[in-house]
Amino acid sequence: MKANEGTERIRAAVEKNPRKMTLQLARDLGVPEVEVIRAFPAERVMELDMARWEELLQSFEAFGSVRVLVSNGATTIEVDGQFGGFSTAGEFFNVQTDSLDMHIRGQQLAAVFAVEKPGHMDGTATRSFQFFDRTGAAAFKVFLNFGGPIPPEREARFIELRNKFKM
Repeated sequence: MKANEGTERIRAAVEKNPRKMTLQLARDLGVPEVEVIRAFPAERVMELDMARWEELLQSFEAFGSVRVLVSNGATTIEVDGQFGGFSTAGEFFNVQTDSLDMHIRGQQLAAVFAVEKPGHMDGTATRSFQFFDRTGAAAFKVFLNFGGPIPPEREARFIELRNKFKM
């Protein structure tokens, strides 16, 4: 299969199933999840400047509580927490607050996107920042709304950050 055919196949699947979890679409299609995100319509996804990932993460502190999803081949965890308490130790960029404790290996991150997508549960449009590793798997996702509409001030901040960090 040629690259264009693969991309078109992914785009068709995204168009047919806009609410389906991108992880599941990727598995169904046998492609890295990042390729599903890249196949979204341009008005729903924007690739951001990966070189500025630490600055982007630090900007999440202003949102207050967000939903963070981390998934691997066997488990997905969803946690509501607030970004803050930033530090660096060895290879780790740390996020440590009372509600969120993450240790990120930044050298493994390869891409980040601002994503607008209908939620898989109820179709309510979600806004998120999604980070992918070098294999194209999701490293973690930061949702500004989950299971309900996004408040206008969060929507405005999402747009501001998307534009500030776009490639």
